[in-house]
Formats: sequence, C-alpha cells, structure tokens
Amino acid sequence: MKATPLHPGARSDSSGRAVTNVILLSLPDEEYGLLRPHLEYLELPQYEILHEPGEKIDFTYFLNQGMASLVALSRDGRSVEVGIVGREGMVGMSLTVGLRRGTFRAIMQMAGNGMRIRSEAFRDILLCAPTLRSELSRFALMHGVQVAQLAACNRLHEIGQRLIRWLLMCQDRMDSSFLPLTHEFLAQMLGTGRPSVSLAVGALENAGLIENLRGSVKILNRKSLEKAACECYGIIQRFNGGLGLK
Repeated sequence: MKATPLHPGARSDSSGRAVTNVILLSLPDEEYGLLRPHLEYLELPQYEILHEPGEKIDFTYFLNQGMASLVALSRDGRSVEVGIVGREGMVGMSLTVGLRRGTFRAIMQMAGNGMRIRSEAFRDILLCAPTLRSELSRFALMHGVQVAQLAACNRLHEIGQRLIRWLLMCQDRMDSSFLPLTHEFLAQMLGTGRPSVSLAVGALENAGLIENLRGSVKILNRKSLEKAACECYGIIQRFNGGLGLK
C-alpha cells in the first residue's frame, strides 16, 4: 500500500532547507536518512540545462519548485517537448534502470529549486531502498503515460488545444496563475512556429481566458480553459492525482 506523503516542509536537507518534493516526502525515515547526507540544495534558474541527450548523467534532481521539460532534439535544430517534471518526480530516470545516459535534453522551463544527488551515490542507495524503487517505478509508469499522450496530442490536435493542455499542465505544477513564458519558448516546446503560437495565445486572450503579458502568461479563467481542453489533458490529469498533483 502506498504511503501518504508527509506535508511539504516536514523534512529538510542536511542544511535545514525544507523539502517539498513528493517522492522524498513519501519515503520512510530510514530510506530518507540514507539520502539526506547526499542531497545538495541548489537554485535552478529558467532555461538551465540539467543534462543533454547522449551525455553522462552526473546528478539526479528532485525538484521542490519550478518545472523541467524533457525535450527531443532533431539534427536540424528543431525541438519538441515530450514530458514535464515538477515536484512530483525526479529528473534523471535513466539511472533507475542502470543507464548512465539520457535520451532527451532536460531543461528548466520555469525557475525553481531542488535537491540533487550524485549519480554514483544514488545508484548505491537505490539498491537498499525498496520504497524509493517502488515510488520511482510508479512515477516512471505514470510519466510514460504522459509522454505517450503528449505524442498523441501533438499528432492529433491543433495548436490551440495543445497550448491549452500545456498551460494547464504547467499550472498544476507551479501553483500560480502567472507562468513565465515567451512565445518563442512556447513554440519550441510545442514544436511549431512562433506565429502559430502568437495566434493561439491571441485567441485565448480575446476569449478572456488568459492575459498575455511581457515574457509571461496569466491564467484568468482556469475552469473555462479546462472545458476547452482536448481529452488528452483529462487523461493526463487522472494520473496526476496518483503523483501528488491536484
């Protein structure tokens, strides 16, 4: 039976900073005690790259705040987001199955902070931490559903619906109506051109659902956004509940 996570701030790292990552809060004391001496707190600015595809993964990251994107890159420089991770999960999942290199770029889409742990220490601890292995397996399964649904959404739905789904998923992880996003970055994440994104953002703003600010988007009417979203968001949202998201 899955343990109920402790409330955010019920645990701290070795320097006394509060932990809000759902996986770290879900561990029994003895397993968290193994991790705690190795957790290194760090601020994570927007657009910081955590690891690149094909490169050795030196650290795993447990986010407390902010959001990271997993981005697929093509040889001609194009990119599309294939997954996002917030406080519900971990960045560097390849290490859990013995792989030392990642497939996608992991980049901080929205600034935050978190804990990182060196990959060597993480692999050693994973061998004697059954609850951690179980929690990461659950996250991997649910994140796999997210990745598959995003692929379907990118193939089947228009840019407007994809933008709505994406904004809702971001807000689920940020707990804020303000999302620091530029049209250029939105285009990169959605795998489309900037003019298409600007048109879609303008349509949502004209409908009174969002406010387009300089370098950010403010969500004004979440309920209406949810009604306008494609079914992909609802499918992903059902799994979000199992990851400790609303």
